[in-house]
This record gives sequence, C-alpha cells and structure tokens, in this order.
Amino acid sequence: MIEIANLTKTFGPVRAVDDLSFSVRPGAVTGFLGPNGAGKTTTLRMLLGLVTPTSGSATIDGRTYDQIDDPGRVVGAALEAASFHPGRTARDHLRVYAPHVGVSDARCDEVLEMVGLAEARKRRVGGFSLGMRQRLGLATTLLGDPPVLILDEPANGLDPGGIRWLRELLRYFAAEGRTVLVSSHVLSEVQQSVDDVVIIAGGRMVHASSLEELAEQASRSVEVVSPDRDGLARLLSGRRWSATEHGAGFDVDGVTAAEVGAAAFAAGLELHALTQRVVELEDVFLELTRTGGPADEHEEVAA
Repeated sequence: MIEIANLTKTFGPVRAVDDLSFSVRPGAVTGFLGPNGAGKTTTLRMLLGLVTPTSGSATIDGRTYDQIDDPGRVVGAALEAASFHPGRTARDHLRVYAPHVGVSDARCDEVLEMVGLAEARKRRVGGFSLGMRQRLGLATTLLGDPPVLILDEPANGLDPGGIRWLRELLRYFAAEGRTVLVSSHVLSEVQQSVDDVVIIAGGRMVHASSLEELAEQASRSVEVVSPDRDGLARLLSGRRWSATEHGAGFDVDGVTAAEVGAAAFAAGLELHALTQRVVELEDVFLELTRTGGPADEHEEVAA
C-alpha cells in the first residue's frame, strides 16, 4: 500500500505539490494523472526519497523509502528520465544492477524476455529507439521481482502495439496482487489499463476515484433549453445541480435527461430541448485539469 498524506513541496515561493493526499491499493493499477507540470514527477521523487518533502509524508507499507530494507526487492521504479550508458548492451546494463538487487545473470535474461527485448539483449543501448529504452527501463525495475511498481510515463515512445503490450503486463502484475502506480499526462494512454485514477493539476488534487466512477461522471451530462430561462435557472439552482449557461439553455452535469425532465414536469416548466450528452472520458479529464497552477513552472526543476 502506498500512502501519500498531506504531501507538500515548495521551491522558493512556488508550491510544486500542495497538501496532496491519496492511497494506492494492492491488486490494482492506479493511474496518477495530470498535465505536464502538474507535480506528478515531484510527487514520485518524494515517494522514492529523491526529493525531501516540505511537509507531509509519502510511505510504502508504512515506511519511507529510506526505511525499507533491500528496497530493490520491494519497490521497482522507473522515472521518465532514466539514463543508460550508450556503449553497454541491454544485458550488460542489467548485469550492472543485478548485484545491487541480489539477483543472478539468469534473472537479467528472464526480465529481458518479459519485456520483449530478448533478441536485442546483445545490442548496444545507444542504438535503441525511445520505445526500446522504455522497455529496458521497465526490465530494470523488475529485476528484484518487487511487489510495488512505480512507473513514470511508461507508455512514452511506445507504438500502439507496445502500448497494448504494456497494458497487458500491468494487468498481469495487478492480478498477482502487486501495487502498481503509473503516471501519465494522457488519460487515453492508460484508461484501458487502470482500475483507479488520481488526478492532479497545479500540484493539487482535483479528483480521486475508481475509473468506473469517473466514467459515470463522463456519461451524466444533459443539455436543456426552456422558453422560461429564468424559471429553468431557478429549478436547476433549487436542485443544486451543477449547471453552466450554454447557448439558449444550460449544460447540467451529474444528472440524466430523465431526472431533469421529471423535475421540469413536476414544476410545470415547458422544455424545448432535453438532450443526454455523450461526453468522452478524455474531455472530463481535460475539464478537471484545465486550470493550471504554480507547479507548472517547477516540474522540470524537480525532475
């Protein structure tokens, strides 16, 4: 279990992460989502002990990263800025890390097979594509067969086939009962992989739920028009429904057309249009994150 509690990080006058709290449960893939500069990498670096929090805590099974004995066998982490010696082969890259994790060369071959790089194990990393480097970074995290995986933008550079492969691998890990936290700035890349979503913007939490609950929010939006615009506004306000003006009427979120129609009928309100809108999940994500924040300026600094 990963626990982020009231986590805050400031860089001078700027709050890159602002009182952030969420948990990541075992046996599920959690998408940690937000636009570039939202504070995702800073949060992950605090979780991994690479950046010191200004306040709050980030723990794995109740311990900070520096309190974990043999962390390579507990946490596998691949941050976006992973680096490789261009002159080493893929296998030799893993062999450098294997003694630190306490595994054999045979395990290096196993994880290369697992990430689809078995045939490229003797190739020098300097000639790898971005997608191949992403796979090698993932192989490095898997050396110690850790129960907790923390991956920063793992789909970056992967082609459609690679994204499908990653999706299946993450689902496999979750089915084994592992805790999987995956960051991304594009919901569509991970929405078929994740069970839960944590969405931040400007270093602050804007949404946390299961993906199913977020999808329900996406599907519940109604466009309604009445010749009695003021009466309709009073009805929506009285019901405490979230409504915004749109053209001749209102967009109402979190309700169905049946609910709005029934309320209008009971109030004797004439309607000229009542339309259940189909809202894409990505549109909901963009709406939740459309307001930027101070973290935008410092994500690169933290990285």
